[in-house]
Amino acid sequence: MPDPERLWSPWRMEYIRRGDAGQRDGCLFCDLPAAPPENDEANHLLARGKVSFALLNAFPYNPGHLMVAPYRHVGDYTELTAEELAEIMALAGDAIRALSEESGPHGYNLGMNLGQVAGAGIADHLHLHLVPRWGGDTNFMPVVGQTKVLPELLAETDRRLRPHFPST
Repeated sequence: MPDPERLWSPWRMEYIRRGDAGQRDGCLFCDLPAAPPENDEANHLLARGKVSFALLNAFPYNPGHLMVAPYRHVGDYTELTAEELAEIMALAGDAIRALSEESGPHGYNLGMNLGQVAGAGIADHLHLHLVPRWGGDTNFMPVVGQTKVLPELLAETDRRLRPHFPST
């Protein structure tokens, strides 16, 4: 029986054992959208556009943390086409609307880490992070416990957000 004095987050072990996301075989942002659409729910791929897609982050900072990326394997922001830029931003807007309706965050962080030295775990395939934020969503746990307390399972976040993204 778990000790009620301890907070357990066993799902983090997969992330810890895997190490840096860049050490994964293949490219997450190429492999997941290449899978058949019937795998989208299992892969937490929420939306497929013409040139980009949106998916939930498997290791979220907060519930609803998602990413938008082009299908094309590109790591240099200046190499994105106008169509890719426009659709990435349009999908980010769709995500903000869905999260606002379903979760009511007080704000959002949107950003890209371009290059490994800038914090990109997968530097060769750029992606936009969208993180919903609530007042008081940061606490002592990441500092003292080196873990993040998330009040919702990834599958539940997926279930609530999926209906807001049109199937393609």
